[in-house]
Amino acid sequence: MTTEAAISDWPLEDRGVAYGDGLFETVLVRDGAPLLWEQHLARLARGCRVLGMPVPAREALEAPLGEAGEGLSVLKLILTRGSGGRGYAPPTTPDPRLRWRLAPFAPDAERWREGVRVRHCRLRFGIQPLLAGLKHLNRLENVLARAEWSDADTAEGLLCDSEGQLVEATCMNLFWQRDGVLETPRLDRCGVAGTLRAALLERAPIREVEATPETLEHVEALWLGNSLQGLWPVARLDDAEGSPLRRWSVGPLHRPLQALAHEALGYSLP
Repeated sequence: MTTEAAISDWPLEDRGVAYGDGLFETVLVRDGAPLLWEQHLARLARGCRVLGMPVPAREALEAPLGEAGEGLSVLKLILTRGSGGRGYAPPTTPDPRLRWRLAPFAPDAERWREGVRVRHCRLRFGIQPLLAGLKHLNRLENVLARAEWSDADTAEGLLCDSEGQLVEATCMNLFWQRDGVLETPRLDRCGVAGTLRAALLERAPIREVEATPETLEHVEALWLGNSLQGLWPVARLDDAEGSPLRRWSVGPLHRPLQALAHEALGYSLP
């Protein structure tokens, strides 16, 4: 296993650079301790099994944490198949390359309190069940979706798959309450199974469902969440042109699920 800290000097022949042949994890670190670490390790291990790569030793993955100081930081781990192979054909015996970066981090607490504005995206995810749930390096769909808006008032964009089923936001998972029941989209055909999502599925009675975008116009509450920002209530939902479809008053209905998510990340609601 080749382990290097510097991301900037990645060799051009690396398969992660050439083909997106690899995985990554983005981990919230508090005072040197990684949050939702077991969920991150489990998702990375599953990705390695699907891609046919050796799973890195836990010691190698935890080594960067020794450089984390007090307070909050983000650890980004990138694991590629390394170099070698011929064209798309992977090497018979891969020598994965693991690199990492630590950076200071501060969540957006105002969005916890006030909620956010989101919009639907025109882009549709391709369906590939084999890669569903993984945080692989092929993220061009997310990049193109995020390019659909530039106004600072819009926090996120919501995406469907090619058959019109809701999947996720560009970098967050979706949750909503409908008829008093908590729900989240199924992620067995595409999308990223977030580690905060995994933690909430363990802690709360959340149903995994198939739903169309129109579903969101009839829910009592809507949230976006990931393992860095926690859970944002949604105050306004727009269509793909930026015209409003639905507004919600952010209040007591949003707080219990938000508190449960933030407990897992060590956040306190203001």
